Amino acid sequence: MTTQSDRAALDVAFADPLTRAEADPAATPRDRIALREHIREVEIGAFQQERGVTQRIRFDIVCEVTLDAEAVADDDVDGILSYDTLIDAISAELEAERVNLLETLAERIATRILWQPHAARVFVRIDKLDRGPHVLGIEIVRSRTDAPQTAALEGAAPRPRVVLLGPGMAEAPGLPAMIDRLTAADAPAILCVTPDFSPPRAGAPLAQRRIDLLALEQAAWQLAARDARCVVIDSRTELDWALRQGNLSVWAPSRMILDATEGPGGADPLALTRWLAEAFDAVELVLVGAGPGRAHERAVATPEAL
Repeated sequence: MTTQSDRAALDVAFADPLTRAEADPAATPRDRIALREHIREVEIGAFQQERGVTQRIRFDIVCEVTLDAEAVADDDVDGILSYDTLIDAISAELEAERVNLLETLAERIATRILWQPHAARVFVRIDKLDRGPHVLGIEIVRSRTDAPQTAALEGAAPRPRVVLLGPGMAEAPGLPAMIDRLTAADAPAILCVTPDFSPPRAGAPLAQRRIDLLALEQAAWQLAARDARCVVIDSRTELDWALRQGNLSVWAPSRMILDATEGPGGADPLALTRWLAEAFDAVELVLVGAGPGRAHERAVATPEAL
C-alpha cells in the first residue's frame, strides 16, 4: 500500500529539477540558476539501431550557486555563474565524443559545471523523447564535494609524441631500444600499430570498416604482449589520464573513431594516426617505416633511427 509520504516522495522524484532542489535543500539555502527544456538532436545509445541516427534529447539543469554580492550589486556579469555555462557544458560534452549512456553524459555535464568556482551543487536531468510513446530519462544530483579531483584535471594534458609503426616494425630488433628512448623522453608517447596481415574482406563498407579497425586493435594487443610497458588504451579519457601520468600508451582506435563526432572516414592507419595527433595536439608525429610524412611530421626507416 502506498502511503501519503510515499506518494509525496514519488511526486518529488518525478518532478522537475527545481522542485526537487526545493524539496531537498542544502544545509544553507542557495540561489539557483536553471536551464529548462533545452532540446538537442544527438546520436546516443548503446543499441546498434541507435548508431548512425539522431534522436531528440531534452536537458533540464538547475545549479545552486554561491553569489558574489558585490558583483550582483555592481551588475557585473563576470562575478556570477552565467546561463551560458550550462549550455556550453552540454555542447562541450556532446562534441567531445559519442556516448552510449545518458548516465555518462549527465555525469560529465555535472562535473564540467562544478569546475566553475561559483557552482556548489547541480541537478542534471536528461530525457530521450523519441524512444517510444513515453519519455525515458536520467536525473542526477552532484555537489562540489562529490566531483572528482577536478583541480588535477584542469588545463590541457601534456602534448604527446605520436608514433606510427609501419608494417613489420612492431617486430623489428630495435623496437625495445626505441621504447626505452620514448619512455625516457620529455613528452609522453602514444604508439599506433599497423597490422602486418591482411584482414578478411566483407562486401559491406560499414562491416569492412569494423573489420579493419579490429585488425588495428589486434596489432596493438600483439605489441602489448611483446613489451609490458605498452598499455593498450581505447578511450579519450584514459588516454588523457595516461598523458598526465607520463605513461606510454598503445592506441586501440575502434571506440574513439566510431564515437567521434567528426572522425576520419575509413580505417587507413596513417589517416587515423594523423587524426589522433591533431586531436591531442601532438608535439610531433613520427612515422616509423610508414612512408613519407607531411610538414611537421618526421619519417624514419627503422625504430633505431627514432
